Amino acid sequence: MPRYPNRDRVALLAALVAPPAVAAVLLPFRDTLPNTSVALILVVLVVAVAANGHRLAGALAAISAAVWFNFFFTQPYQRFAVAGSADVQTVVLLLIVGLAVSQLAARARRLEVVAVTDAGYLARIHETAELAQAARAPDAVVDHVTAQLITLLRLRGCRFEYGTLIGHPPRLEQDGSVVWGHRHWDVDRLGLPDREVELRTFGNGRFYGRFMLDPTPGAVPPLQARLVAVTLADQAGAALDTVGGR
Repeated sequence: MPRYPNRDRVALLAALVAPPAVAAVLLPFRDTLPNTSVALILVVLVVAVAANGHRLAGALAAISAAVWFNFFFTQPYQRFAVAGSADVQTVVLLLIVGLAVSQLAARARRLEVVAVTDAGYLARIHETAELAQAARAPDAVVDHVTAQLITLLRLRGCRFEYGTLIGHPPRLEQDGSVVWGHRHWDVDRLGLPDREVELRTFGNGRFYGRFMLDPTPGAVPPLQARLVAVTLADQAGAALDTVGGR
């Protein structure tokens, strides 16, 4: 049986207890508080749990948040069932976004940085998750993520390459760092390299392609923005795997 530090044990307990407790606190406002607002509050709670625990705690918090949101805030109330299609979508999106940001927060904790809780970053993840769920063509998700990356990382441009890797450009890694050849590039001091940087995209362990980022000279995207960029690329990979890539 794995041993967890005290902090992680507390996070695991919070993952199970905090979502129903917060949902119960919000229950008196069910008739006046929009379900989307409740879902966002629960997502922030998931981030807090993951940032203070590990991926397992974050995943449990996301599942618990989705379950208790369903129980308290979707009709029929106080039952684990959903009647309306809009409520089904909200529950599914809460779970998807919760899992995504819990991974992001856990990654941030490992790097000893503040977890991403900025509303703008969360909105980008939510929009991409919603599109990935609804899109029938993977190109729609890829185009959306491409546009998101340009504004998020302040790029001059961005394109997506399907298929086999060619060449060895600088690479944006899963932890938000940049590797160029056999050395790490100091993005926080130097900004992104003055050439295209690749951000690889995988779905269910399968390589689908890479986003080629064209940096703006002098722009220094913060670590949080780079971690969100990696998460968006992961969502694109999941959509390519689900819908079917080229």
